[in-house]
Amino acid sequence: MGSLPSPRRPLRIAILECDTGLPKALAKYKRYGAISSALLEAGAEAAGLKKEEDLEISIWDVVNEAGRFPRLEDVDGVFLTGSKYDSFADNYWTNQLVDFVKSMLAQDRVKLVGVCFGHQIIGRAMGARVGRNEDQGWEVSVTDVDLTEEGKEVFEGREKLSIYQMHKDIVFDYPPGVQPLGSTSRCKVQGMFVPVRVITVQGHPEFTEEILVEILEVRHEQGVFGDEMYDEAMKTAGRKHDGVMVGKRFIEFLLGR
Repeated sequence: MGSLPSPRRPLRIAILECDTGLPKALAKYKRYGAISSALLEAGAEAAGLKKEEDLEISIWDVVNEAGRFPRLEDVDGVFLTGSKYDSFADNYWTNQLVDFVKSMLAQDRVKLVGVCFGHQIIGRAMGARVGRNEDQGWEVSVTDVDLTEEGKEVFEGREKLSIYQMHKDIVFDYPPGVQPLGSTSRCKVQGMFVPVRVITVQGHPEFTEEILVEILEVRHEQGVFGDEMYDEAMKTAGRKHDGVMVGKRFIEFLLGR
């Protein structure tokens, strides 16, 4: 009698949670990393997977539990979230995170995904300069990213990628060996790709209109955003965006498709 086929192992993803989140979002999602988990689950379903059977997601608080990371032998992919913190900061938890990403880049099995702050941390670990975009300032709300030829291939043939943005910090130049995915007038490094190794976007595919509006309101109240910027951002907050498609492509990338 022949042996039964082995059950398919779930795709094991560790989310490195780099922020704490705002009250309304936390009331819904319970913790910041769960916002990214929701994106990956939606992406998995769009890719034809069953999230309960085919995904195994863990969340690691790398801010409050600095230096504690998943063992690479226990995961297939690592996802770095966005953050309100500076990707160029010289402090213990950020430096530990950069060192961990460097250790990931030194191996070739576990794949790496990053959004916004995570995108910048990966760029920093690869030797790129990251910092404030003083010339162009903030980029916020749903924005169209002009895709390169590589970007069009990665993102299902689209000419442009509509994605939430919330950043003033940027990766200034592409690190060596990286394929550019796209650009905007305010930020030329909108995504980085190394086949079967790394994929990042500067935007926030995990954001929803509800999440974005809360951030806009808080930063408007704090005086970070003036009335004009706030009003313009609110006008496009409900625009159609490609977040779930990006999540699907993240999952397919992690699966090696």
